[in-house]
Amino acid sequence: MNWINLGLGILLALMIVLFIFRIVLTWYPQVELKKFPWSLIAIPTEPFLAPTRKIITPLGGVDITPILWVGIIALVRELLLGQQGLLRMF
Repeated sequence: MNWINLGLGILLALMIVLFIFRIVLTWYPQVELKKFPWSLIAIPTEPFLAPTRKIITPLGGVDITPILWVGIIALVRELLLGQQGLLRMF
């Protein structure tokens, strides 16, 4: 069970970091997300962001969906792996 908690914790932390990088990349619209170093950030995050953008459109040209996903993933991580998380109870 510890390996599952560790793996899930690392995966969720990595996703949070990728979404934070994605937030920073929204400040630079000239960056082509399909080119090599940026595609490492865009490929894992875009499946989450594309459907969310259909529900929450950019406000004043600012895409807030990566911020929303950072909050959602942080909440899930805390609920599952926090001090009193669901996976810590077993």
